[in-house]
Formats: sequence, C-alpha cells, structure tokens
Amino acid sequence: MYENLCMNCMKDIGELPQCPHCRTHKNSNQLPPFLPHRAIIANRYLIGNVLEANGDGVTYIAFDMERKATVTVREFLPDTIVKRTMNSPELDVKPGMEDMFNSCKNEFLDLWRKLARMRGLSALILVIDIVEENNTAYAISEHMEGTVTLRDYLLSSKTGYMSWEEARIMFMPVLSTISTLHSAGIIHRGISPNTLLVGPDRKIRISGFSIPECRNVNTGIAAEIFAGYAPVEQFGVDAPSGPWTDIYAFAAVLYRALIGSTPIDSVVRMNSDRMMIPAKFAEAIPAYVINALINALQIMPKDRTKTIEQFRAELSASPTDALAADFEAEQRRSQKRRPAPSRKPVNNQRANKNTPKKSPAKKTTTKNSGKKGSSPLKSESDVQMAVKAGLIAAAVLLLIFIILCFTVLRGHIGVDGKTDTTTVSPQSEMVKVPKFVDRTYTSIKSQPEYTANFKIEVKEEYSTEVKKGYVISQSLTEGKEVPKGSTVELVVSLGIEQIIMIDVTGKTYDEAVQELEKLGFKCEKLDKENTGDKTSGTVAAQTIAEGTECDKGTLVRLQVWTDPESTTAAQ
Repeated sequence: MYENLCMNCMKDIGELPQCPHCRTHKNSNQLPPFLPHRAIIANRYLIGNVLEANGDGVTYIAFDMERKATVTVREFLPDTIVKRTMNSPELDVKPGMEDMFNSCKNEFLDLWRKLARMRGLSALILVIDIVEENNTAYAISEHMEGTVTLRDYLLSSKTGYMSWEEARIMFMPVLSTISTLHSAGIIHRGISPNTLLVGPDRKIRISGFSIPECRNVNTGIAAEIFAGYAPVEQFGVDAPSGPWTDIYAFAAVLYRALIGSTPIDSVVRMNSDRMMIPAKFAEAIPAYVINALINALQIMPKDRTKTIEQFRAELSASPTDALAADFEAEQRRSQKRRPAPSRKPVNNQRANKNTPKKSPAKKTTTKNSGKKGSSPLKSESDVQMAVKAGLIAAAVLLLIFIILCFTVLRGHIGVDGKTDTTTVSPQSEMVKVPKFVDRTYTSIKSQPEYTANFKIEVKEEYSTEVKKGYVISQSLTEGKEVPKGSTVELVVSLGIEQIIMIDVTGKTYDEAVQELEKLGFKCEKLDKENTGDKTSGTVAAQTIAEGTECDKGTLVRLQVWTDPESTTAAQ
C-alpha cells in the first residue's frame, strides 16, 4: 500500500523511478548504522530518510500509517557505545558500555516524556508518541512542512540580518516557551540558528533536543556543540550549567540575527574578548536591547543574566524607557529624511533682498484683424522656431513612412525572425495555426491536416517541467492565420537529463562534491563518528550506488568521517 511513497518527502510518486517533488531517486539507500528504508516501528511508523544525526541519536522522516500523516521519528542511537548489524534493527551495546547505555537511554526517555506533556506552547513541535523497541527508544513528533532553519532564513534575506522590530516579533514569543522548559527542568544546551526552525508563518520553533551528555565535552558520547553559540561551561570549563546556559545561546542567536555575523567563540573570548556591536548597528538597535545582550553574553555564568524572566524584562525595557528609545530613534530617522536647505530662491523670490527688483517686461500682442494677408508680428527667434518645427514635422513624417514600410514587410516574417520559406502571393491559401504546445510530437505527426498545412521542424531540449516527447513551445503564434505551407518550429522535450552516479568513497568531501556537482548532482553531508582509524574528512559511504542512472539535480547524501573526538559541529 505504501510502496510508492518517496522515502525523502513521503509523497506518493507512483511507478516513477525518481520523485518529481524532491528529486530523490527511488533506489537511494540508507547508510549504516541507521534503520533501512521502510523499516516499521511499533507496527505503525514507516521509516524514511535521515533528516539529521548527532551524538545521541538520529531523526528520520516517517509516515504514520494509522493517521495517514508525515511525522518525524527520533531514535536513541549513541553510536560511540552501540552498533547495529546490517541484518537486524536491534542495537547491540558495546561490551562494558551497558551501564552508560541504560543511564543515557533513561535520560532520553525522561526528556521526551516531559516534552510530550507540554501542549499548547507556540514554539514547540508536538510530541505524539514514545516507543521502546529494538533495544532502544523512539520519540515521534509532528512533521512541520515548509520549515527552514533560522540560519538558512537569514542567509536567504537580502542583508543576512534583520531589524530589532522584526526580531522582536519573531524571538520574544520563544522566551515564554524556554521559560516553561526551564520550569520543567529541561535545559536545551543546543540553541543555535541550526536548531531554531522558521515556519511559513514566520514563527520560530525549537528543535534539536538532546540529552546533556551530547551537549558537553568529555562525556563518552560525541558532543555536538555549536561554536559561537555555546557558553564556556559546555567546553569543560569548571562552571555550572543552568538556565543561564540557554540564555547565553539565545542571546548569541539574537546577536547573529541583528548583526549578521556569528559571535566570537566563548572559549576564545576568555583569552581575548573583542566582541562588540559595530557602530552602524548600535545606532539602529535600542540601547536597552544592547544592554540586555551585554548582560546575557557575559563569559562566566556568575556574571550572566540568571533567568529568562530577567532577560525578557531587559529586552522589553520599562514603558518609559521604551517610549524614550522610540522617540530618539524617530528623531534620528527624521534627521536623515530632512532635506538640506535650498540655495535657490523659492517661488521666484530673490535670494538677496538688496538686489533691485526688475520690472516685468510688458507682453505685446497683435490681434489678427481677420483680413486677408494679415498676421501677427514675429520676431527673429519666432522665425527660427518655425523653421525648426517644420524640420521636426518632416522628420516625423519620414519616420512614419519607414515604420509603415517595415510593417508591410514584417507580414512576411515569422515570429521567430526567420523568413518564411513559402512564397506568398495574393492567391495563397491561409490556414490558422493550431496549439501544438502540451501535445506529444507523435500525435502531431499523425494528424494529416498538420503535416499538409505546415512544414514542421523539430528542436529537442531537456526540461525539468515538461514530460519527454511533449512540445514545449512553437514558433508560430496559436490562432494566427498564415499561408499554407509555412514553417513552424516545435521545441520538443527530451525530459530530464539523465546522469550516471560515480563512486566517490575515499575522496575528500570537497573533492567528491566538486565532481558530483559538475555532473549535475546535489550533495548533502552526514557525519560519521570516527574512532581514530579513519581519515577524517573523507567519504565513508554514499546513498546512491555507482552506475545508477539518475535525473539531473538528484540529491545524494555523503557520509563523511569526522575528526576523532570532535567537540564542535560545523555551522
């Protein structure tokens, strides 16, 4: 029943070898140690492609066969302490890691059970189910169609940043949700432009929840820490974590949104703190917002804003301060809009009052008496103007004559600028041009009235929009009457250009991307944990096998070995 679902977007694609919606090839493979395509969890959730993965698990797109809806499935999969064979969905815990696995799994279940109990929060994605299976645990959430990361949202804007007015509307509601999370004992520890999602409604949702071991270094689980957004306590500095950890990250994200650049890494700031707000932004951002950012971005937790309520109050300012700041901002804007004083006299007034006023010259007119030969007196300049007017009129008449001649000749020219090969005479039979577009070239050739009335020439082109064999465009306009035997050029679709997948395993990621993009593939990177015996930055596996024929523009995922004991995630 679900064999025709695309494993990347969960849309029905029928018998097509490639999804027309997301360009994913039907023969794409899931990379180990992830669940294979079409694996089923709890007899209900059909597993699709990996959306993202980090130290504590992996998120899949999936299909809820009971609700007939697309969902996301988060699997607890700490690949440093477990492994999965190709022949079984069960996770095998590495010897000696059993206690750590059970402890982390319980934390995973506790986190997602708390999230499942939170309903009606605007910045949270609804958790609909929690399942224990395959010697691990799964959290199932609603799938947010059309969302993009805040990072991509900002990069797609013209400037790469936003005004405080826009940021206030988008960011302030998120603080209420974070405050509720903190009240439930949940510290996110991974707030960044990569984990905040912007929906089509331009509202921000929080994603990327992970257990604490995944957000701190030296825990035995591969840490995913976002440089520039994580405070020092996540890098092993002897300082406690708490609500202030998320406050630092959220303030750093807000800084990025307002300034357009990633904040300096907190560990770097410990040695040399050179982070500042450039003057051109400082003038546009209210002083109380700058003050709130300064307090929230203090390097050491003891100096930092302690609660979300305090941070929100500082961002909001008091009503008096807010009004004063708005007044100052409006004053600055009005000064920029105010034009410089004109040096020219206004309304023909004199610039210098001491300049003597000249009497206006009297206008002398001569009335026409109506008698033959009588005419107004003309000055020399009037005569010159009349001569010029006559020359202009003659030039206009000549131009009209040329246009008329061109129009007559153009009647014998096709719309594509090519001269019609048919000899035209007053006795030529005229035929009406039919609509060839959106019809197959095969059906057109089989119609005698078309082949008898027109000389058909064909040009073939690849197209991602028009199916193979169908006419994309025609050189003669539909409905126009032309002489019988006129030439019409039809552009016929060759369909989507086909390209052959090559083997890029063992190459560096940059080399692989360069070769694949040159062929016409699109690439996406997936990290694979490196225990130290692999060359970091090289391709470990690819989702499409060598020799597979694909549409141009097909997405291929490349699994790349990370640096051993990597502690940061590239943004």
